[in-house]
Amino acid sequence: MVRRPLRVRENTSRTLDQRLAIRIPAVSRAALRLLSRLPPRSRLRQALLWPAVQRGIEAYNRRDLDAAAIGFHPRLEYHPYREFVEAGLTEPSYHGPEGYKAYIRATYEVWGGEVRLYPTELVDMGDQLVLLADMPMRAQASGVALSEHYATIATLQDGMIIRQRDFLDQAEALREAGLPPRSAA
Repeated sequence: MVRRPLRVRENTSRTLDQRLAIRIPAVSRAALRLLSRLPPRSRLRQALLWPAVQRGIEAYNRRDLDAAAIGFHPRLEYHPYREFVEAGLTEPSYHGPEGYKAYIRATYEVWGGEVRLYPTELVDMGDQLVLLADMPMRAQASGVALSEHYATIATLQDGMIIRQRDFLDQAEALREAGLPPRSAA
């Protein structure tokens, strides 16, 4: 397991590797399969994985969902926040990259362009990734600002995310992944 900080940049655009991955997805899938065979502590894996996750979050922040979904498996099972499901705001799960993108586009109607992820930590457990982030947002209709602590557990298959489960409680996500809580720093 490798657990370390992750940061993103503001005002980014699609990178060459993202453009190629969208145009030639088979090459991207092959590279992800090779990357997944490396152990989490591999320097090469870390040198490739951390920037890839960073670029994916930057794509999400700029609303470039095609680039944000590059690492998603065609059979992705995406589970939004339990609290949203229990409140009847979302379906319990969405399927495939297109299902994920449809869910995110629907959230734009509520939160508009104000939703951003500011990652604080990424944990590479080999077949799972855990991302912790701050997520400030503002409701479109009311203008009410919220600051949430976001977490996700992504399960990998062949180097691609086959299952992603989002949390509004980072401690819950860490427990679910079998990880110790964050140290107070």
